[in-house]
Amino acid sequence: KVSTEDPEMAFCTLANREDLNPEEGSIHYCLYQFTRNEKLTETNKLLCDVCTQRHCGPKNNIKSEKKYVYTNAKKQMLISLAPPILTLHLKRFQHAGFNLQKVNRHIKFPEVIDLAPFCTAKCKNVAEGNTKVLYSLYGVVEHSGTMRSGHYTAYVKMRTTNSHLSDLVLRGQSPQALETEPVKGQWFHISDTHVQAVSASKVLSSQAYLLFYERLL
Repeated sequence: KVSTEDPEMAFCTLANREDLNPEEGSIHYCLYQFTRNEKLTETNKLLCDVCTQRHCGPKNNIKSEKKYVYTNAKKQMLISLAPPILTLHLKRFQHAGFNLQKVNRHIKFPEVIDLAPFCTAKCKNVAEGNTKVLYSLYGVVEHSGTMRSGHYTAYVKMRTTNSHLSDLVLRGQSPQALETEPVKGQWFHISDTHVQAVSASKVLSSQAYLLFYERLL
């Protein structure tokens, strides 16, 4: 479904993206690239119903061939509804000729991440005036091995109840209190039946495949 938006606000975000200057090889850089503004030209032009009607008229002879009008356009993918739980899935494979090859590069990720630079200015469940949409890391899935075989392990934080998250999930209410620190708790590394307490630095140095964040603000 195509909806008409104010052209001045269509590509605006809650926080200025240009202030980010994200470091390459970080989760911020991945999000920045995924939500970048793209120009659709040449063979990627957008089929425009308004332009087609203007060119051919609202009523067309059924026997005549209708000529569709394509136009240059801009495209940008932004978050319109901030989720209670944010799941980030990193693409850890690339094409090597006719084969797929695993990407083993470490991607930096923080304990607290702000999604505001990647949210539309009219994000539905963000309180008016808020310029931050904060999430705290509570889970990481890591894969070791190759594309053909390997082993999955997980890092999970045992933490206190997040009242803001409960408000979001149970009552759909946006959190109001400002929290900039990660939810306190102990991290554990889980591999099959083996569970071991680990430090936050150990978690942040892992080769993340899936990242799980819970909303703070």
